[in-house]
Amino acid sequence: MNPVRKKRLYIVLAIVAGVGIAVALALSALRENINLFYTPTQIANGEAPLDTRIRAGGMVAEGSLKRTGDSLDVEFVVTDFVKNVTIRYRGILPDLFREGQGIVALGKLNNAGELIADEVLAKHDENYMPPEVTKALKDSGNLPSDQSKPVSGE
Repeated sequence: MNPVRKKRLYIVLAIVAGVGIAVALALSALRENINLFYTPTQIANGEAPLDTRIRAGGMVAEGSLKRTGDSLDVEFVVTDFVKNVTIRYRGILPDLFREGQGIVALGKLNNAGELIADEVLAKHDENYMPPEVTKALKDSGNLPSDQSKPVSGE
């Protein structure tokens, strides 16, 4: 093979290998940072993966908030009015967090079907509900009447 052609072949192979590595690294980073949303019904039915970071959301069930002594441990139940999921969280809850309001929690499911959350997000005004929670409640036919308007900031 001609030395010039050989050199060009090596350059093309190096470029293809470099692009391949870059694409593989980008896909790997995206795969690790994706957080799929699951409703309490999907979690209770076993559709959500264990030990994988997910987002779960719904309405905080009335009377379900339990604080543990003098620590920052909190336990509460999130519902989509069909099924319930217990969420455990260690930290300070958002100021707007309260029972009967929509929330989204990020964390991992344990073997008992409880979400061990590392982040809890609450709605930011009286009309807002996270779009995923609104859709899940609407699909189940349990969207509260005061939330019937799609006010999701989109």
